[in-house]
Amino acid sequence: MGRRTPLFDRHVAAGARMVDFAGYDMPLQYSGIRDEHLAVRQRAGIFDVSHMGEVLVSGDAAQGWLQQLVSNDVSRLDDGQAQYTVMCNQEGGILDDLIVYRGDQEHYLVIVNASTREKDVSWMREHGGGELDLVDASDELALIAVQGPRSVDILEPITTLDGGGSLREMGSFATSRARIAGVPDGVNQRISRTGYSGEDGFEIVVDAGGAVELWDALMAAGGEHGMVPAGLGARDTLRLEAGLRLYGQDMDEATDPYSCGLGWTVKLDKGDFIGGDALRQLRGAPPRRFVGLRLGPRHIARHGQPVIQDGRQVGVITSGTFGFTVGTAVATASVSPDFDRDGDVAVDIRGSKASAEVVPLPFYKRPRGDG
Repeated sequence: MGRRTPLFDRHVAAGARMVDFAGYDMPLQYSGIRDEHLAVRQRAGIFDVSHMGEVLVSGDAAQGWLQQLVSNDVSRLDDGQAQYTVMCNQEGGILDDLIVYRGDQEHYLVIVNASTREKDVSWMREHGGGELDLVDASDELALIAVQGPRSVDILEPITTLDGGGSLREMGSFATSRARIAGVPDGVNQRISRTGYSGEDGFEIVVDAGGAVELWDALMAAGGEHGMVPAGLGARDTLRLEAGLRLYGQDMDEATDPYSCGLGWTVKLDKGDFIGGDALRQLRGAPPRRFVGLRLGPRHIARHGQPVIQDGRQVGVITSGTFGFTVGTAVATASVSPDFDRDGDVAVDIRGSKASAEVVPLPFYKRPRGDG
């Protein structure tokens, strides 16, 4: 039996199919992956992502330390802003991809992946400084996501932001402490306009002791808007359609940011940081390229399958699924630098060659005006 999030009983009561993921018992699906996927695209879905890790960083040295630790420029963040970035080793390999939230110059929250949490925290502590307080608060906090075009309609009537302001006017990657109706007084809550679906949406960090009340409040508010609980299966199909990377599949310690299409997270002009020297060398000629592939609806490519061009293997599938919004199978692949984007491509699916078309990422973009 794996570890359980505070919402385990809610998932079981809703009929979720539970699976082990990164050591946690997590819901794979409720009504079905397709139904949940389309509900998020068309209305809204609610996800338990409490398996993710939360690291609190505080102290006079917090900003400077984060600047040394990650590839993006944390100094560009104002209070109440968040930023996507990667954390690299000295060779430029990706240890993890992260979201950094700034409360103020001395208080940050870093969200890490569940599968890399212990490794990440160990690395952070190894490279910490004296004027720094680093706390792994993962067991004390829960994380719930509401994603989809109706997410703001669901949340705005029940959410009060600290300092005032409208949730609807909250910018992308903005973050604020908040109070949500139905959650007991004294329960800490932080809401951010972030997500992993390609849709407008919000993620709420909450004290673990208030997670059930928050879930219930959100479910009650979402009912009239057609919101459904969604599991890891839909989370994966949604993120892949949106071209979002998954650590452990699309990238790992052997992958640099340029080789997986995340070069935009690297700010070489910000000064020294771990892996910066290596990335300066890799910038002009990364050893791999990251591409999107569209296959026929009957050919689902999977992680690790060979990509073939001109009779030879030129790459490997990193992620693949059926895209319920785009209506066909899609995949991402890591390919050699000499890969011809205009040439014929095939994927070796269990010994059978399936033709594929190279297409731009992402496979899906939400319509303009939806958040």
